[in-house]
Amino acid sequence: MSDIKSLTDALLRFRDERDWQQFHNSKDLALAISIESAELLELFLWKGNEEADRQRIKEELADIMSYCLLLAEKQGLDVKDIILDKIEHNKSKYPVSKAKGSAKKYDEL
Repeated sequence: MSDIKSLTDALLRFRDERDWQQFHNSKDLALAISIESAELLELFLWKGNEEADRQRIKEELADIMSYCLLLAEKQGLDVKDIILDKIEHNKSKYPVSKAKGSAKKYDEL
């Protein structure tokens, strides 16, 4: 069993033991990802680049990734496949010959 599948199964058990599936529709999971992402951003607000509390970063990242795994499961998406597909797509948008060392967006290369 893959690590992603094991994590997803653990999240589903946690959710189901609490009868929370009724709240985990795609819209609300997507909203939760956005809200938790904003909480992660808040940790860096008014601080230097690396001054945020590491423990709080771990907690917010765990929340974000958990909701991402639940949304992928809800949509019947394989996380490994969609990430690898996106990497392949980005290879064509950001060829090494043009993008290496550059922070420019693909349409500015």
